[in-house]
Amino acid sequence: MRQAQSLKPGSTIGILGGGQLGRMLAMSAAQLGYRCHILTPERDSVAAEVAAETTVAPLTDPLAIGRFADACDAITFEWENVPTGPLQFLGDAIAPSVRALETAQDRLREKRFVEDLGGRPAPFAPVDSADDLARAIARIGTPGVLKTARDGYDGKGQWRLAGPRDVEAIRLPQAPCVYEGWVDYAAEFSVILVRGADGEVRFWDSTENRHEDGILSQSLWPPCDAVAAQVGPARALAEKVAHALGYVGVLTCEFFATAAGPVFNEMAPRVHNSGHWTIEGAATSQFENHIRAVAGLPLGNTATTAGRVTMDNIIGDVSGAHAVLSDPAAHLHLYGKSDAREGRKMGHVTRIWHGR
Repeated sequence: MRQAQSLKPGSTIGILGGGQLGRMLAMSAAQLGYRCHILTPERDSVAAEVAAETTVAPLTDPLAIGRFADACDAITFEWENVPTGPLQFLGDAIAPSVRALETAQDRLREKRFVEDLGGRPAPFAPVDSADDLARAIARIGTPGVLKTARDGYDGKGQWRLAGPRDVEAIRLPQAPCVYEGWVDYAAEFSVILVRGADGEVRFWDSTENRHEDGILSQSLWPPCDAVAAQVGPARALAEKVAHALGYVGVLTCEFFATAAGPVFNEMAPRVHNSGHWTIEGAATSQFENHIRAVAGLPLGNTATTAGRVTMDNIIGDVSGAHAVLSDPAAHLHLYGKSDAREGRKMGHVTRIWHGR
């Protein structure tokens, strides 16, 4: 394995994780002439369906990761909860870096990191016990949200505490947590950027994001006025994050648009659901630009090529998904998942209009 710098066509890019993000990364890599090797614990990985090679092994297995690394010319990942311990030996050969993963995996570390850069997260406090929670609520107040410090996503590992009754009823998980004060906001939005190994940064337009039950349901561009007015300072913070981490690849930072300006919510060191619209709606998609950055290629143009874009997630049942193809504006992406359980992202639909 060697550090990814201007990889030649035919080189192999390893992807840690076998979900839909890995699937779309592998498809973009193939378009640029690269082979992808997936390392995943899943035997029915949807990324494996479109990759040249797959290794089925736990992401905690250092021997499997060592063999995987030897077979790859560069390595990236599609999931921010990949255990970092077995990755330490990879050094600069993995992009984004292990440090970026470690920062994003721990909500406390992430928030303190952003504060040190001048960003503003919601008021927060660490919680390891009932006494910690009582002190956090005394300082921050309710309503608020208790979150596990690690491993939560799509609304998992989160409990909203509206008042004393909720506080009394909560059973603290056996894991470190963070209590966050509730943020009054007009809208949620993402800043998605790509940074090359040479430090060049490019941004995609920011979408307004709408959630249901903690899961992204829709992204829209152009966004509402509240979001449009705050993209500038949010981008400035996201760029600071990328440079401070020596980041290579696509980085996503999520924000709340508030009356006092953008409030940082969280970062994802990877391609992101709210950027799926870029496949059809931008000159270069987030997936292609991530591969370009990892491979040491010039970054592509991130300009939006449509007048209006919406992206809707397909969650759960996909049996009627093909009906959207009667809409000439629609582009359907199904991820090939066989188990359409409740709350699972099964695909998305992007609609493109070339006039406002």
